[in-house]
Amino acid sequence: MTQRSKILGALVALVVILGLGAVGAWSALVYLDRSHPTEKTDVIVPPGASFSDIAALLEERGVIGNSFAFRILARLRHADVEVRAGAYAFAPHATAAEILEQLVTGGAQIATWVTIPEGYRDSQIAHRLAAEGVGAAEAFERSFRTTSLDVDGTRTRGLEGFLFPSTYLVPLDATPAQVARQLTDQFFKELPSDAAQRARALHVTVPQAVTVASLVEREAKIDADRPLIAAVIYNRLRLGMPLQIDATIEYALPRYKSELSLHDLQVDSPYNTYRHDGLPPTPIANPGLPSLEAALHPAKTDALYYVYCGNGHHAFASTLAQHQANVARCLH
Repeated sequence: MTQRSKILGALVALVVILGLGAVGAWSALVYLDRSHPTEKTDVIVPPGASFSDIAALLEERGVIGNSFAFRILARLRHADVEVRAGAYAFAPHATAAEILEQLVTGGAQIATWVTIPEGYRDSQIAHRLAAEGVGAAEAFERSFRTTSLDVDGTRTRGLEGFLFPSTYLVPLDATPAQVARQLTDQFFKELPSDAAQRARALHVTVPQAVTVASLVEREAKIDADRPLIAAVIYNRLRLGMPLQIDATIEYALPRYKSELSLHDLQVDSPYNTYRHDGLPPTPIANPGLPSLEAALHPAKTDALYYVYCGNGHHAFASTLAQHQANVARCLH
């Protein structure tokens, strides 16, 4: 064997030894080291966080000792895309492998992020919560419909309209009452400070203004139309005209329909604003802030009609003749 071959062989052996040593050190770090965390540690993983972000957060909070080694472990286990956002509680003195298992299985998860879109009904919110593993949809629906609130001196009929759309960190063991309180507390935080004053100026109660906001939420497709739709509602109420809003029919029907028939317009329900004058007895959805603002600050217009004209926009009219012309233009 030549001197060069001996040197090359020695270098290869050294590389192998160093590699084995590195693998051994890495294995000890992720499978044996129990120096982290030193105490029970809660960590909130924000929505949209990458696994690298999560690993860095865990190292920063002292849950793991080395985020790079942790990411290698996750990559080897194909577990670097399986972590749900939420709150986690990690027990002290766990290995990195155990921490990863708790993240992937949800064993350490104590809360989950739940997004409630604007315009969701209480039943849709109930099913969204159930889908996120918080509880049973039926229990949430029952709680939402049997709980009332005092809103500026008026008692509500259920919580429809007052479950504010937002993204919440919901404890997995929360009761329906606790979740309802979380959502309604947010409603009161978001309710404009001039709500009571504006409602009185519009000759409605604050809950009735929320009902108007829910109609706006279900009817409008762009923010610019919201104050105009609110104005049409108030103008019709002032003149004693039926609101004739399709969204209230959709709410009254046992199942949602994207297109209403003439038979549907005859449904026997207090929510049928074709057959009953005035506002429906409760909100028909849970409005977001733009719709609440529109209901409290409607546009100054004498419009009494509107029709959807495509691209998110409605056409508004002050007379029936103008409205019929808009219908012919927009729907034909």
